[in-house]
Amino acid sequence: MKLVIIHFSFAFILFGISKSSLNTSNNNFSNIKIAQVRLLYKDAITSKEKAALLYDKLKKITKKDNKILLAYKGAVTALVSKNLKGAKTKKATFKEGILLIEYAVSKQPKAYEIRFIRMCLQQNIPKFLKYNKHKVEDKNFILNNFKTLKSNNLKRHVLDYINQSKHFTELEKNRLNSK
Repeated sequence: MKLVIIHFSFAFILFGISKSSLNTSNNNFSNIKIAQVRLLYKDAITSKEKAALLYDKLKKITKKDNKILLAYKGAVTALVSKNLKGAKTKKATFKEGILLIEYAVSKQPKAYEIRFIRMCLQQNIPKFLKYNKHKVEDKNFILNNFKTLKSNNLKRHVLDYINQSKHFTELEKNRLNSK
């Protein structure tokens, strides 16, 4: 369980998104910034209470809003599902989160951060949840598109996750670290 928490925290503390992508498209949520959500998500990984607070903050994000925020909403929804009571409720909430992430990917399939969110989640959830279909595809996308990232902060945080992940080989880690 500790390993999952470590993976999540590195996965979602990303910075360096262009200024134009920091606000959502819906005016009701213009005060929610992606960089802020990343920081809150880091805390949500280790705190049931903070996960609930972030879930509450993102609950009004819809499919019309910024797709990165939608992916974070999906990720935090999946995260809070583990703290719910009842197997049916947990499963339904987890599935709701996954559907939001998949929708975000379908609308912006080349969005690095969205694919990174999905990859990290798929790499770190239990296999019995059967949410791992795109794990290899996303990993290849992350590896092949790393060099296109313009933000050094984003690169550093992606590398932090990859360097401690058991899902990347030493060769892959070395290749990215040399760029």
